[in-house]
Amino acid sequence: MERVRDVRELPKAHLHLHFTGSMRPSTLLELADKHGVHLPEALTGATPPKLRATDERGWFRFQRLYDMARSCLREPEDIQRLVREAAEEDIRDGSGWLEIQVDPTSYAPRLGGLIPAMEIILDAVDTASRETGLGMRVLVAANRMKHPLDARTLARLAVRYADRGVVGFGLSNDERRGMARDFDRAFAIAREGGLLAAPHGGELTGPASVRDCLDDLHARRIGHGVRAAEDPRLLKQLAERGVTCEVCPASNVALGVYEKPEDVPLRTLYDAGVPMALGADDPLLFGSRLAAQYEIARHDHGFDDFELAELARQSVRASAAPTDVREKLLAGVDQWLAAT
Repeated sequence: MERVRDVRELPKAHLHLHFTGSMRPSTLLELADKHGVHLPEALTGATPPKLRATDERGWFRFQRLYDMARSCLREPEDIQRLVREAAEEDIRDGSGWLEIQVDPTSYAPRLGGLIPAMEIILDAVDTASRETGLGMRVLVAANRMKHPLDARTLARLAVRYADRGVVGFGLSNDERRGMARDFDRAFAIAREGGLLAAPHGGELTGPASVRDCLDDLHARRIGHGVRAAEDPRLLKQLAERGVTCEVCPASNVALGVYEKPEDVPLRTLYDAGVPMALGADDPLLFGSRLAAQYEIARHDHGFDDFELAELARQSVRASAAPTDVREKLLAGVDQWLAAT
């Protein structure tokens, strides 16, 4: 009988993890108690909240829960704890490189302003990386729900801190709101500053939003991108350009984009040659971390160990990791496969 290798031991890169959403549920409860925050019942149970964001009311509820969790991050020590624990969880799941995504404007009011918030976050990432040995960087994400001028401000800030650990620029929140082209100048600023473009698209809306990210924002990676599976020509375009989709299967199901894990079109993207980087998105709300996404590929889509290894390689290749880190992780993938 063939040995089933442990996906937690498979070296990989984690490219789609949101800041507050990375929090451990136990940490959320402790921080809420520390700061006297009354959490809704959906955030205090033993199981993840029931979510469905395919309509605006459902998205509003999801966003409200996220905002409530974020309100518990009030001091630099809270930020440091969150980042350190996110690193520990990633290492446990076999990650050798993490790019954590954050909109610093969301934390600025409680941390003394936009620049202090950015510095506190980057210091926490640097400290956690040194103390745990996990390679970590930051992807600054603008909010589609805010004015495009705000995104330009954030893009300039991100470029300013490119030498302090910022490697990319994203665009998050409800992709049904705001046209990608409205944020083209912000992304141009980021690209001109050497940052990779990684906007969200193709989750809550269809293939057109992925194409907009490609055409208007010149994306090198797409946050989610799974709805591209509905357009064979778009799949071919993604494959030819080598644009990586940061696919988060558990998140897609939790938000109602697909009914069951086996409905997420992992196999369609893979067979079309579209590079993928599996991600956990918001483990706090969706209940599963990085290794669990690889388990979904294995158990719900029939990916064998050679294919799982290729998924891990694709995540590493799409990362902003330095060459030596990439080579070490890719060698580790080969060793994982060679183990008998």
